[in-house]
Amino acid sequence: MRIKSFTILLFLLALLSATDSFAQIRPRQKPGQRTTPTNPAQQNPQRTQQQQPNRSVQDTARVKKPGSILDDTTKALYGPKTTLRLYENDVLEGIYREQRIDTTIQNIQNQRYWFQDTAYYQHLGNIGTASQPLLYKLPTRIGARFGKNAFDRYAYDSNKINYFDTRSPYSHLYYVQGQRGEQVFEVIYARNITERFNFGVAYQIIAADKQFGTTSLRDDGLIDNQAVKAFTHYRSKNNNYNLFSNYTHLNHEQIETGGVKPADADDTPDSLFRYEDDLVFLEQAVTDEIRHNYHLLHMLKIVGENLKAYHRFDWRKQNTTYRDDALPKNAEGALDFYPEAIYSSARTLDKTNYREFENEFGLSGNTSISYYKAYIKQRNSKVDYSAIQTIKPDTNAIGAIVTDDLVENQVFIGGKLRFNYQDKYLLFGEGEYQLVDNYRLQAGARFKGLEFVQSRVRQSPSLMEQYLISNHFTWNNRDFKTTITDQSRASLRQQFGTRLFLKLSGAYTTINRLVVYNTDAEPAQLTGNQQLLEVQFANHLRLGSIHFENFINYTNTDEAPAIRVPEWLVNSKLYFQGYIFKNALFTQIGVEMFLPTGYKADAYMPVTQQFYLQNDFTTKTYPVFDVFLTADIKTVNVFVKMAHANYDLWEPGYYETPGYPGLRRSLTFGLKWMFFD
Repeated sequence: MRIKSFTILLFLLALLSATDSFAQIRPRQKPGQRTTPTNPAQQNPQRTQQQQPNRSVQDTARVKKPGSILDDTTKALYGPKTTLRLYENDVLEGIYREQRIDTTIQNIQNQRYWFQDTAYYQHLGNIGTASQPLLYKLPTRIGARFGKNAFDRYAYDSNKINYFDTRSPYSHLYYVQGQRGEQVFEVIYARNITERFNFGVAYQIIAADKQFGTTSLRDDGLIDNQAVKAFTHYRSKNNNYNLFSNYTHLNHEQIETGGVKPADADDTPDSLFRYEDDLVFLEQAVTDEIRHNYHLLHMLKIVGENLKAYHRFDWRKQNTTYRDDALPKNAEGALDFYPEAIYSSARTLDKTNYREFENEFGLSGNTSISYYKAYIKQRNSKVDYSAIQTIKPDTNAIGAIVTDDLVENQVFIGGKLRFNYQDKYLLFGEGEYQLVDNYRLQAGARFKGLEFVQSRVRQSPSLMEQYLISNHFTWNNRDFKTTITDQSRASLRQQFGTRLFLKLSGAYTTINRLVVYNTDAEPAQLTGNQQLLEVQFANHLRLGSIHFENFINYTNTDEAPAIRVPEWLVNSKLYFQGYIFKNALFTQIGVEMFLPTGYKADAYMPVTQQFYLQNDFTTKTYPVFDVFLTADIKTVNVFVKMAHANYDLWEPGYYETPGYPGLRRSLTFGLKWMFFD
């Protein structure tokens, strides 16, 4: 489903315009409530960038006492100052910190900021496609987990929902349209039903068209993503009880091509940039994934902030279907692309259905200088596998359905402890132990801008890595041992007045018994240690209205051959920021470059939704330049950019993943339109 029909837009606009009669004004945060920052190891460094001042007319509104008469016809009473957001974990930790919604134009044009996760990712050449982190990430979840994460980036995360606290109904429309068919749309609506009860709902669409292997780009869809979140927050009159709850849903469809296919023996990677005229390996393959998540967290004060009891409940369901109705054959009639056909050489219909229930009960408390949390948690997980078996290998008629399952019931205990003084000195530690195998530990200290963190994670293989039934792969690796990861990380942040911000960080990681998907696209457990060294540098330099931002990452994997990441990754942005047209318009005009050095990027197997090792192809060191203009027009943020402006200037193209060319030059437009009444 695409937003190429005016029906959806008209419905949403009608919904937004029909709510202004419910607007309200009410008192805000009680004085004296603390705003101690959370664990600095979890802060997003992007938030340290300088943000332009909020210039909205609403910011000048005078908030009158409840019950007073408001002159809505002459003054703009509602705006970013009267529309705040709140995170459940802050309340659990006693940090009643309501933050203004983000009205800035910073990075609005950057594709990494169009989704829920702004990390750097490797994907299949277009938005919405299967992806994995481009840089190494320390694992954080122990115990049973499914192991299919290719579409996580495009789903709402039920543990990171921002809840609203509004004095008037708030809504926004977010829309991005690219010349090559890339499309992002989101509408959010939130309002306070009463002073202490808020409700909101959001709807998101991500769509993309095929860029290769097709001759009809107009109607040849590649990605069809729809996501929903509904969320609510309630607090009692005396604030002794808080409840946070949300429901999230994802329906994601990806047409699978298997990548570009050489037309003859003379084809090379550089000759496979014919895009629409390229051949592909798979003609009738598709992946469908549906997710349902329900999340609840509620807490009760027993002895004020010193002692609180809480309960967290999560129910997750993730159903994945891989279907190919015409298995590819080569000129000799043998199976092509797939390693083998186990149950049918004519068609494939594989399904994996994952369900998880998790209950957590705990106690927490905080003072002006400390915070603690202790809990016990139970997780019940089950995955069902099925594959069709045809009556005869080369026919389509189904003769049987092969099924099996894998079940895990686990108990965890854990806790967290933090001591801080004046937001300058901090000691923290946390741990979780899964009876009787997995655990994770982390401890750290911060002295002003200097921070040290030591982590250790003992993690079992995912359920997908342990066991699988499908038409093209089958394995049983229940004898795999746990993987042990140790990481030492240090970072230094420093702000030099208003002109310069610097951040330098480094990490040394060792991984014992790492589980990877090998060159056969099957799980394998490695012996010995993988050792990698990472160094990151980030800066933001301001010279008047000129801004220069850089992010540089260096990763040494000489002792970690199974971890495939670019040795160098550089992201630089140079732009003008300020008012133009006699201070009538606030804008950014600039250019951004993204440059990973060449490396043996992981290949992608659509049957299992896994990226796997390959040794036959090395990507090129190729910079991608974007030229952009962003503007803030009262409650509307807009941008126009020429993505991949340097396309075909000195190279015919580049590959994001082996067999998957990156997007060509694309003129892209986007806007975020906010409504505060």
